[in-house]
Amino acid sequence: MKKWSVAIASLAMLALPLAACGGNNADNGSTASNVPGKEGESKAEQVTLKFMGWEVSPLETQSVKNGLEQFMKENPNIKVEYTTIPGGTQYVAKMQAMVLGDEAPDVFFLQSDYYHDFVKRNSLLDITDRVTKEGIAADLIDSAVQLSTVDGKYYGVESCIVAPVLYYNKDLFDKAGVPYPPSDPSKAWSWGEFVETAKKLTIKNGDKVEQYGAFGMENYYNLIAEVMSNGGNWFSDDLKSSAANTPEVKEVLQAVSDLRKKEGVSPEGKLLTNSGMSAAQMLQTGKIAMLVDGSWALQELSQMNFKVGVGALPKFDQAVTHGQAHLHVASANTKHPEEAWKLVKYLSSEEYQLQNVKAGLWLPNHKSLYTEEGIGKWLTEGVHPEGFKELIPYFTSSQTYPYALLSSQKIQEDTTAELDKFFLSDQPLDQTVQNIEAVVNKSLARP
Repeated sequence: MKKWSVAIASLAMLALPLAACGGNNADNGSTASNVPGKEGESKAEQVTLKFMGWEVSPLETQSVKNGLEQFMKENPNIKVEYTTIPGGTQYVAKMQAMVLGDEAPDVFFLQSDYYHDFVKRNSLLDITDRVTKEGIAADLIDSAVQLSTVDGKYYGVESCIVAPVLYYNKDLFDKAGVPYPPSDPSKAWSWGEFVETAKKLTIKNGDKVEQYGAFGMENYYNLIAEVMSNGGNWFSDDLKSSAANTPEVKEVLQAVSDLRKKEGVSPEGKLLTNSGMSAAQMLQTGKIAMLVDGSWALQELSQMNFKVGVGALPKFDQAVTHGQAHLHVASANTKHPEEAWKLVKYLSSEEYQLQNVKAGLWLPNHKSLYTEEGIGKWLTEGVHPEGFKELIPYFTSSQTYPYALLSSQKIQEDTTAELDKFFLSDQPLDQTVQNIEAVVNKSLARP
């Protein structure tokens, strides 16, 4: 699953050394030992799989390890060695280097917005026949199928879904006598209502702001949901050209910029750096009253000592969020394709998914988990705030995250760089969208 910092940071590919952590080394293959079987049965060959993911949260890492322990109990002939490295561009750069050096792990996490690129480079195992044979796709929600396929073929399976939402500190709302943000997307605040509420929740001591009304909108991952709510997108419907230089996009960019620069209800990203706090800690300690962040943040927030609420994002025209998540994939060069597939299959199963959904880290991508019976398996008191169930239609109808449908990594990096110039360096709005349009169209024109 892909994670993003709340503050915008320019994405730069980092050159990292190759690591001997691949499933392609001769000594990473089968061993001489076999798993004992019943008399008369053939003994399964003992196999070691290298599995790699990112370290963003110790809570997430532990949940992965818990799942792997169960997988190895169910598949005693398969040993899984799990390695984590930092998330974000460091992770992608590492995986690219390992693939190029023929050192890719057998199975690994892959951010959705790099999936098409890895497929394009023939780096991933085609698991289409296996997915079809097992009937896995039949229980995936539509966006999960769309994000897991490239030209109708599966090279991985989306792990879950995650989506940007609006978190808030209930105590701060109660103190100010302000109504909570609606959870029901049909009752979502308009942008104007959101701004007015943020003003009421911004507290100053002289010229110093002690409590900001809102934070997180300038992050491009969250920003695109607002663009979608205004009927826009970063790209044309056919994904062949930029749609940044449009009234729908420009209106949203200006409104988000005004939150901080004109209204003074949102802090600069450096506030987090200077305070030494995470965005979640800022919400907990009352430095900010509302936080736009990914649904995955609920795992951390639910374990903090304050009353957290969650609602639908404010809207311009219609209430919209987008959905995506990291995929579990296998290397095209794994020496153990069947065992690698077994692990990918397990990582896409309800059994594995539920532990992370119950903890607030993930949202399900199985249709069966959105039935009344299915919801009862994961909706957890003490984790999912009151009203969370009202958000479920918001998630199941989420729009597809557009970057996950492209094969050029540079588009995302260039777009973020231009948005940084607009939000942080006062580059004019018209110049910003024109620059985005130019660099995106150039990248999309490449074969």
